[in-house]
Amino acid sequence: MAQSNLHESAIVFDGLIVSKWGRPVFEHMREGGLTAANCTVCIWEGTRDTLLNIAQWKRWFDEHGDIIMPCRSVADIRRAKELGKVGIVLGWQNSSGIEDRLDLLPIFKDLGVGFIQLTYNTQNYVASGCWEKHDGGLSQFGERFISEMNRVGIVVDLSHVGARSASDAIRVAAKPCAYTHICPAGLFDHPRNKTDAQLREMIDSGGFVGIAAYAPFMRNKGDSGLDDVVDLFDYVINVCGEENVGIGTDFTEGQDEAFFNWIRLDKGYGQRIVPSHGTAPTVKGFNSPSNYPALTAAMERRWPERRVRAILGENWLNFLERVW
Repeated sequence: MAQSNLHESAIVFDGLIVSKWGRPVFEHMREGGLTAANCTVCIWEGTRDTLLNIAQWKRWFDEHGDIIMPCRSVADIRRAKELGKVGIVLGWQNSSGIEDRLDLLPIFKDLGVGFIQLTYNTQNYVASGCWEKHDGGLSQFGERFISEMNRVGIVVDLSHVGARSASDAIRVAAKPCAYTHICPAGLFDHPRNKTDAQLREMIDSGGFVGIAAYAPFMRNKGDSGLDDVVDLFDYVINVCGEENVGIGTDFTEGQDEAFFNWIRLDKGYGQRIVPSHGTAPTVKGFNSPSNYPALTAAMERRWPERRVRAILGENWLNFLERVW
């Protein structure tokens, strides 16, 4: 789909992508006019494997420097826009990458990590995940973990975190937290979706909400289309205010059944936590980073230009200025 003048000139920031990384996806990111994104490098990995994933990104920055560039600041993201490249912010969907060593956080910050989710679905040293039977809340280690994240300037992501643990994190954090990729429970009740009360709690603390275009979290599931995605935004904007909302697609382009099986198991190898099987269904017409212009067009049909630009990326950048 051709890009509109608005889309072509806008900052487009995606709060989370976990696609099968490589040249094809990088090309789709550029084709879709993506300015920058939070790109997952840790889900269940420990320190060594997370470092190896980051090392791979370092090689990709050299090999595919015509398309992608690392971003550690909002100024870097705006620079990526000027250069016509896709900015890459490294992000974790779990705190497992430091294992039990808080002193590794500033090192990973220096390596380009800008987002860390406290826990991925289940219990770890820091907190409980949203699929745990019992949410024990934030641990004392978790309190220190958040304090150090705040100090070095890494976004505290609570997307997969249990409700009590998320509330504890918001309460103790010195800087605003975020739900980088969620859908509202008010439209579809799902363990990963957030209630209106949870959304308001995040925003009342100065935090931010990224909206996922992930069909399993949507009421029409695999029959969802772009209008359903914009419905998600409308709903959350009504709860949170348009200045506190952005994109967090959770794109999984290219990921196979083995990947989905791995992420649904506790720690990647234990008991099945998420009951789904097979690859996840996708939103019709919006299953790849190449499709961002279609989302912009759907937004333009409903919203004024000011809101479209804000939701596409400017809101995210305003939030990141306050945290990084």
